Amino acid sequence: MNELQKATPVAAAGTPTVSTLQRMKEIASVIEAGSLSNDVRRISRAVRLTIALRGHLIPQDVSMFLSFALPASSDAYSCLSALLPKKHGMVVDVTASESQNSIKHGLPEIEIYCYLLVLIVFIDQKKYDQAKACANASIARLKNLNSGTVDVLASRLYIYYSYVYELTNTLAEIRGNLLGLYRTATLHRDELGQETLLNLLLHNYLHYNLYDQAEKLRSKAPRFEAQSNQQFCRYLFYLGKIRTIQLKYTDAKESLFHAAQKAPTSALGFRIQCNKWAIMVRLLLGEIPERTVFVQQGMKNALTPYFELTNTVRVGDLEMFRSVADKFETTFRADRTYNLLVRLRHNVIRSGLRNISISYSRISLSDVAKKLRLDSMDPVADAESIVAKATRDGAIDATIDHANGWMVSRRRADVYSTNEPQLEFKSRIAYCLNMHNEAIKAMRFHPNSHKDRVEKLHDRHQQEEQDKRMAEEDDGDF
Repeated sequence: MNELQKATPVAAAGTPTVSTLQRMKEIASVIEAGSLSNDVRRISRAVRLTIALRGHLIPQDVSMFLSFALPASSDAYSCLSALLPKKHGMVVDVTASESQNSIKHGLPEIEIYCYLLVLIVFIDQKKYDQAKACANASIARLKNLNSGTVDVLASRLYIYYSYVYELTNTLAEIRGNLLGLYRTATLHRDELGQETLLNLLLHNYLHYNLYDQAEKLRSKAPRFEAQSNQQFCRYLFYLGKIRTIQLKYTDAKESLFHAAQKAPTSALGFRIQCNKWAIMVRLLLGEIPERTVFVQQGMKNALTPYFELTNTVRVGDLEMFRSVADKFETTFRADRTYNLLVRLRHNVIRSGLRNISISYSRISLSDVAKKLRLDSMDPVADAESIVAKATRDGAIDATIDHANGWMVSRRRADVYSTNEPQLEFKSRIAYCLNMHNEAIKAMRFHPNSHKDRVEKLHDRHQQEEQDKRMAEEDDGDF
C-alpha cells in the first residue's frame, strides 16, 4: 500500500478509523513523498485531505503534530508553539515521534503545512488575533521560498491570509502585501499563485467598490491557461460583477453563467451568489429568467427575493417594485445588488409600457401614466417622454398623437419574417461549440499516452508483417 492509499482511511458509520493526529502524520508523509519526488499532484492531494480533516482539528492534536513534524530548534516550531495554547497534563506521543522522524530534516513543504494547520485552527476557533500573527509569519516565510511543490500550499495560505483579515474588517491593510506577492509569483512563474492572488486582489478591490482599480489590474494581468477550476470560477464571477457595473450586460451574463456552471456542486453558496447577480443582469437586459432558475436544489429560499423582484419586472408594476425593494432592502444590500435596483426601475417602466402597447391599439397618455403608476409632478408629460424614448429605442412599435394625447400602437410584425430566429439559433450553436471546445481542453491524458499509441501502432504493423510472411509460406506449401 502506497502513501496515497494510506492517507485515505476508511470510515464506518461516519466515524474515523484512526486518530486525527495519525491522519495528519499520514498526510505529512504524502507531502514528504511529493517534496522528494517533486510531484505537485501529491501535494495537491494532501491539501484536499487536510480540508476534509478540518472539522476534526483541535489545538492539542496540532501541537503534538508540530512536535512530530518540526525540529525543536527550528524558528517555525518556536513561533507556532508560542501561539498555540498550553494545556496542563497534555501527553505528547514521544514514541511515535521518535519512531517516525523521517521528515524532521527541515522540509519547507512540511513547515508551510504546519503554518496552514495552525492558521485553520485559529480561524475555526475565532481567535483572529492569533490567526493574524500566524498568517503574517507564514507570509514572511513564504517570501524566502521558491519551489513548485511549495506553491500549492502557498496558494491555500494566501486564501486564509486574506480571509482572516476580511473577518476582522481590515482587508485594506494587506492590499500592498498581496500586490507584492503577486509580483513575486509572476517573476517565479507560479501560475497557481498568480491565479489565487489575482482573485484575492479583485475581491479586495470589489469589497470596497473600487471597480475601476479592479478592471485596471485585471486588464494588465498576464494571460495563461487556468490551473485551478475553483480559481477560474472565482475569476469569472468577479469579471461578471465588473462588467455589470460597466453596463456591459451581455458579457457579464456570459461570465456569470459560466461561473455558475463550472462551479463544483458542493460550492452552494458561491453558486447562489452567481445566480443572484445573473438574475439581476438578465433583468437589466430585458429578459425574464425561467422559473426553474429559482427552484434549483438548495437555492429556493435564498432566491425568493429575486423571484418576487422578477415578478414585478414581468408585470411592469412600479408600485409593486417599490414595495419589494423596500421589503428585501437588507438582503439586496448584503448581496451588493441594491445599487442595480436604481437601474432596474427604468426596465420595470419599459416592461409595463410594452404590456400596454400589446393590449391597446390606442390609449391616452393620462391612462398610460395611471397604469404605470408614475408619481411625478406632471405624470402625463413624463408618460409622453417615456413613450417617445421607448419608441426610439425600439422597445415598442408605436407613435404619439400629440393633438389628441394618444399613444397609437402599430400592428406587430411576424417575428419569423425577421432575422431574430436566425440570430438566436446562431447564438445557441456558438454556445454548444464553445462548451465542446472547453470539454476537450478539460480532458486529461496520460503524459506518455502518445508514445504508447505509437508503440502499439508499431507492434500492430510488426504483427501484420509477420502474419503476411506466414501466409506466403503457407501458399508456398501448395
